[in-house]
Amino acid sequence: MKKQLSKLANRHIVSPWWILVIDLMLTSGGFLAAYIIRMNYSLVDLSAWEVMKTGGLAVSVYGLCYLLFKSFRGVIRQTDVQELGRILLATSTASVLLFVQNYSNDVFNFGWPVVPRLAIIVSFIINLILLSGFRLVVRQAYQFLTVTKPSRKAYVYGAGDLGLLALKALEKERADRVKVVGFIDDDARKCKTLLRDIPVCNFEKAMSKAEENGVDMVVLAIANLPKRKIRKITEYCLEHDVEVKVLPAFENWMQQKEAERNIRNLKIEDLLGRDQIQLDLDRIKAGLKDKVVLVSGAAGSIGSEIVRQLVKYPLKRLILLDQAESALYDLQQELIANGVPDFYELVVADVSNLERMEKMFQYFDPQVVFNAAAYKHVPLMEINPYEAMNVNVRGAKNLADLSIKYGVKKFVMVSTDKAVNPTNVMGASKRLCEIYIQALAQKKETKTSFITTRFGNVLGSNGSVVPLFRKQIEKGGPITVTHPDITRYFMTIPEACQLVLEAGFMGQGGEIFVFDMGQPVKIADLAKRMIKLSGLKLGEDIEIKYSGLRPGEKLYEELLATKENTMPTHNSKIMIGKVRKHDFDYVNGKITELLDNLDTERSMEMVRRIKELVPEFVSKNSKYEVLDHDAADIIATIEVEKMELSEN
Repeated sequence: MKKQLSKLANRHIVSPWWILVIDLMLTSGGFLAAYIIRMNYSLVDLSAWEVMKTGGLAVSVYGLCYLLFKSFRGVIRQTDVQELGRILLATSTASVLLFVQNYSNDVFNFGWPVVPRLAIIVSFIINLILLSGFRLVVRQAYQFLTVTKPSRKAYVYGAGDLGLLALKALEKERADRVKVVGFIDDDARKCKTLLRDIPVCNFEKAMSKAEENGVDMVVLAIANLPKRKIRKITEYCLEHDVEVKVLPAFENWMQQKEAERNIRNLKIEDLLGRDQIQLDLDRIKAGLKDKVVLVSGAAGSIGSEIVRQLVKYPLKRLILLDQAESALYDLQQELIANGVPDFYELVVADVSNLERMEKMFQYFDPQVVFNAAAYKHVPLMEINPYEAMNVNVRGAKNLADLSIKYGVKKFVMVSTDKAVNPTNVMGASKRLCEIYIQALAQKKETKTSFITTRFGNVLGSNGSVVPLFRKQIEKGGPITVTHPDITRYFMTIPEACQLVLEAGFMGQGGEIFVFDMGQPVKIADLAKRMIKLSGLKLGEDIEIKYSGLRPGEKLYEELLATKENTMPTHNSKIMIGKVRKHDFDYVNGKITELLDNLDTERSMEMVRRIKELVPEFVSKNSKYEVLDHDAADIIATIEVEKMELSEN
């Protein structure tokens, strides 16, 4: 019977007009009761005609107020304080209007029906009770019919406003209803108190009783909880098979009523990201104010986030350049949806096309350039060195040369940790970009300030292991890791791009800024954490498969070459790398020669030229390893490729 009623309640929502009819019926009954009370319960002295006249007037006034304040429009089974507030406002206004009508009738003798003052007061009280009670009874009946017994028990970490919202979201209107059995808070003053009759205690005490209380979930509901604290909580919970969820801060929601849908599983980004970065906003704002800013690779992972950061500043114009048409369109739609003013221009073009780039510089006359356009997939660039050189090196050279020619004030180059002691073509191509940019910056006649920023992997970027692992987990595995010991530095995309902006307006020119990437993370450990965060068990629900290092891949990434050292800046997360200088004429000549021969040379000859310019480039797990050995082997290999080319 309960199941049938539950299905019926879930399937139907009563029309607001029926609610208005019920409200008017309750109001009529309430007025009649008020009139009887006013007559001291003496039905003998009660005039039916008088009751009908005054009652009709009173109910009409109440009805108009219900229409005015729309007190009947809410879904009754979801009645809250706002709904009850509208009822109070409507009934109060109706009572005031009836008093005004009585006063006007006394003064001007209009001859209208007179509602006794005591009846007005008593009917207000009765109607308020009847209408509110009706809604609360319906709401409780609906919850009784539809809400099942709690299937899970949880702690809420945070005994504040967010914690109370988490409590409401967990215990109300969820199919897998959760009962909160305790609050956790770091504030000692709150411990040993009760919040909504639920005890509050510290983390250690709460977790010691987790098994006893049957707790299998912890919801983090504290704004700006330090990352190290999140990691500590999560590590403990995962070890004890307790699920961790997060309730984001208020400012991340469109409406508080959507809180329940915002309770989400903890993501790996929540663990690997660091505490909020303190930026020198005044310096950045001064550097960007009323400037025309160009972002190449604007539709990529890094470029699009740089754009999201830039639109917060008072720019004159923002040029979004990318060769990926669909991705650039998606970025445009995102900016429109977020209400970004229409001060940006979309340019679909290839940075390796010098003529196209020059026309763009002539037309837009940018003053600040962020170069984030690059191919970055190590294995793909290992078998396509032409594209790595053409896009990464030629593209950067084109933009840098044009920046000088057209008087750009600031040029910020986005590089990578793979440029340090590179073991692959992609890393070597980015190191060539660094070398060229620095050599250009050191020319006496150069007025453009050239800045290079270098950081490691960013979480969630295109090609990152994180989205790959998520897809593999969704499919049931296995998760593929190249090597048990492979480690990488990680940073969230917003964090990396904030530091790019900070460094861009910190440097004077020619510096390589190295970001504090924190501690390196084993990819295998990352995979294991993601499995646990998904509520799965390694070895039972999903497996990790080791596939072997890919071409050009190395076990450990570095942020600084062995011959480099660093200097601190005012931002503890940004350091200046002191690197050896290069002669511009030599570098320019060699890179120009390399680029001029791209269309005629085989990949082996191409990579040989790269190794001449980047002597620290030592190939790993790649066919180009032969170039690091005996010169005779190099010549023989090149001759074989030439023969293959002539045969084809």
